[in-house]
Amino acid sequence: MYKNTSIFENIRKGIIYLFLGIWALAVLFPFYWMLLTSFKSYSAYNSEYIPKLFTASPTFENYISAFTSVPLADYFLNTLIFTVLTTAIMLAVIIPAAYAFSRLEFRGKNLVFTLFLALMMIPNELVVITNFVTVTELGLRNTFTGLVLPSVSSVFYIYLLKETFEQIPDELYYAAKVDGTSDFKYLRRVMLPICRPTVITVTVLKVIECWNSYVWPRLITDNEAYFLVSNGIQEIRENGFGRENIPAMMAAVVVISVPLILLFLIFRKKIMQGVARGGLKG
Repeated sequence: MYKNTSIFENIRKGIIYLFLGIWALAVLFPFYWMLLTSFKSYSAYNSEYIPKLFTASPTFENYISAFTSVPLADYFLNTLIFTVLTTAIMLAVIIPAAYAFSRLEFRGKNLVFTLFLALMMIPNELVVITNFVTVTELGLRNTFTGLVLPSVSSVFYIYLLKETFEQIPDELYYAAKVDGTSDFKYLRRVMLPICRPTVITVTVLKVIECWNSYVWPRLITDNEAYFLVSNGIQEIRENGFGRENIPAMMAAVVVISVPLILLFLIFRKKIMQGVARGGLKG
């Protein structure tokens, strides 16, 4: 009986791993195809009546074309500035807010937090027009201020940090107060180190969100000097270069995708820990 159970268990695991392997191949194949195409020459790509899964003569010519045909380096710099500014300001806003909701006592706290959660029910698309009109009337179009302002807060991230902060025992807070520790110092010295995985998770997710931003930057900027990489890819496609030279277009996409892939690979363990901590209560 034990042997039969063991055999069925091995078969079940084998089937699960088989499906997971097939699913992994299906997910990773587009990335492989993008990378492969970026190393094919323009003539080799156009001469393939049947697409090949490998190339015998890889070339870096497409990467050179991607940077010389359009100001891709400038798009990178703009995206880096936008991402760093937005993420830094957002952390400066949401961390004290999450701390206030989780640790401090003030009149109307539960009502205010309930209203905050209610905002999560409103799709972002509904506030785009309002933000666009506001930023335009303030004269902030084609500026980094106009790009950054609508993204400096997040109800979801405040909620995630609040749930994580509430897992820290109250006894630590009371002991710190007895020692004369201020709330800011307690937050900086105790809560943030303990909740570091969640803070890193929020930071990484915000960086990815900023890096992939498309709709808002597309609406608020029509000056190429403020284009982000997402706008840059659209510009590459629209100016004819991307439509004609698919390998160079793929090279540009690879260059833009690599920073996010490396970021996730470096912090993947912290992200998993942060998500797990944010989902536990007690």
